[in-house]
Amino acid sequence: MSFIQSIKYSLTKNYASFSGRASRTEFWYFIIFIIIGYLIGFGLIFISYMLFWLLAIFMIAIIIPALAVTARRLHDINKTGWLQLLPWPFGLLEGIFASSGQESLEILFIFIGLGIYIYLLVLYCTHGDKKDNKYGKNIYKKARKSLKRA
Repeated sequence: MSFIQSIKYSLTKNYASFSGRASRTEFWYFIIFIIIGYLIGFGLIFISYMLFWLLAIFMIAIIIPALAVTARRLHDINKTGWLQLLPWPFGLLEGIFASSGQESLEILFIFIGLGIYIYLLVLYCTHGDKKDNKYGKNIYKKARKSLKRA
């Protein structure tokens, strides 16, 4: 799947689809698209602060497809899509302890959250299941068949 195909597929057909599977290529191309969008948005803010609303619209519009493609990526390795929400409670607790002045607990939850992010990054980079799993059919069959024909 090319960069443009991945973006079109994630923003049109699978905008809010949390079922099925997403390959590493589809997932990482979408993440690159988000990063490029943020860079352009922040660049526009440096040009004119009045353009901040463009970045705000992009950020709001991208929330659902980003969560959806991440859930599908986790499904591809036979994990639940809910794992992507695992860092949120630790970030919330870190914020609570930071505002209350309890630095030792704040640091503890920072490290726990960092560990969870590293674990998720490893999962996002893991090869997908080469066979059907409980989240969908093998998405790599078609790719292997097309490679054999070429």
